[in-house]
Amino acid sequence: MEESISGFKVRGEWADVVEHGERITYALRDEGVHDPDHDYGARFARAFDEWDEWRPKAHETLEADVSEKTADQASVEEGKGEKAGKEPDEDIKTAGEKITASYEQLEEDDAEAAMDNWKESIDYVARAADSAGRKALRRVEDTVYQNVMTQLAPYYFDNELISANVQQAARNGDNGERFVFEVNVNDDDLKDRVSDRLAELDDEIDRWHVEVEKDTDAAEAIEGAEPPPEAENGSKSTTN
Repeated sequence: MEESISGFKVRGEWADVVEHGERITYALRDEGVHDPDHDYGARFARAFDEWDEWRPKAHETLEADVSEKTADQASVEEGKGEKAGKEPDEDIKTAGEKITASYEQLEEDDAEAAMDNWKESIDYVARAADSAGRKALRRVEDTVYQNVMTQLAPYYFDNELISANVQQAARNGDNGERFVFEVNVNDDDLKDRVSDRLAELDDEIDRWHVEVEKDTDAAEAIEGAEPPPEAENGSKSTTN
């Protein structure tokens, strides 16, 4: 691992990329970043969950899984209508109902109520347009990020806790594909703590247990083996 002001970087095969992400995640957990009741967790728990979801996994591939997660993470956030669970056509329908009510109230000489309904109808039309625009932009973004941008730039992740990027460096003959994976912790104090913890892990653990999605129950039943220890998040770890 290379450490610099821009973060923690590894070069190697996919297993090295996965291990690097797991080690940093482990170090962050040790500092309580995942726990909302901890000082760091109060600030970064949600950001940690986002990172934990995005980081490359042993059963994933760069061009399919990480590409899709990069596009999802980079997509435009939800607008008011989407947060309310309303589709654009629902808001347009509501706007029409408000306009109808406004005309009826004008006929009843209730100008104040008519004006209120008219303003609300404008708000619903604007919200519908906003939702439709965001959906269209996401479709464009998904195509751009997955099919264009990731061919020109690294697959990246960025939030208030972590900035990371991974890219395929070269195909190394019989040794398989080689990658470069750089992860930076955006809080300087936490970054120093993570650095110290990573150094301790190198001393404590001879071989890292990379988490993979495997059905070990059948093998345990046949071989009579002891089940592997569970990681903190409840998943089983096996050496790769």
